[in-house]
Amino acid sequence: MKLGVSLPLTDIGEDPIIIRDFAQQAEELGYKHLAAADHVLGVNAKNRPHWGDRNTSDDCFHDPFVLFGFLAACTKNIEFTTQVLILPQRQAALVAKQAACLDVLSNGRFRFGIGVGWNSEEYTALNQNFNNRGIRSAEQIEVMTALWANPHVTFSGQWHEIEDLGINPLPAKRSIPLWFGGHQKVTLQRIAKYGDGWVMIAWPPNEEALIQFKLLREYVKNEGRKPTDVGIEVWVSASGSPDEWRKELEFWNKAGVTHACLNNTFSRYQHTRIKEHSVRAHTDAIFKYMDTVADLIE
Repeated sequence: MKLGVSLPLTDIGEDPIIIRDFAQQAEELGYKHLAAADHVLGVNAKNRPHWGDRNTSDDCFHDPFVLFGFLAACTKNIEFTTQVLILPQRQAALVAKQAACLDVLSNGRFRFGIGVGWNSEEYTALNQNFNNRGIRSAEQIEVMTALWANPHVTFSGQWHEIEDLGINPLPAKRSIPLWFGGHQKVTLQRIAKYGDGWVMIAWPPNEEALIQFKLLREYVKNEGRKPTDVGIEVWVSASGSPDEWRKELEFWNKAGVTHACLNNTFSRYQHTRIKEHSVRAHTDAIFKYMDTVADLIE
């Protein structure tokens, strides 16, 4: 199992020096990837008293492509992954171009996590349809993979028309690993057909998670692929005790999980964030977590 860490931007903020130092420390400690979440817009929570604990305009989200382009020049080997970028809010060809440029500029260190999101207000502000986002994302994937693989593409779909056009540069391997967030059966079916992996965050280490993994692997086989063709990533955190951290990773290792991401700011589903929000607290957490579980990961 490979262990990465999510950049805690909602806590540590926008400062490029702090972000650079955190990324470099993570790489030196042996973390294999840096993850970043995605929101283009956030609501003004003062005018939405019933918004709840979802993200707002108070939360910092650097654009992932800009962020990882910056960090590609500050690091050597660590991978970059969006977890996840809300694909249907964006134009497919533009995303394909941005992802290809990042792949080239990072020397192939980009693993592209995508999802369909939850914030209908963000979709409205970006002039995109929230209600058909799932099915539309499937066509977007076809557009992007075609643009990555070929110097010129002709495509006619329900939402996209391309007549003998292409992007430049192309990804070095003419493809970019696609990982999906989401927990519906239709999401698992899309992963089985198009994907290289699943970012699973909804279930704790228990029997239900194993059932979902089994279902995904069945879908993968039905597509004529091997279960090992599709990875699984879970989120963990440095809340709780070191013994709990080890027990959790041991369960996921046994379940065939290929990647884990230390996310210390997320507190939905079964996840619990660390109590402190400071840069020092986040730095201490990644040191302590790695020191505790280093023998359980690649």
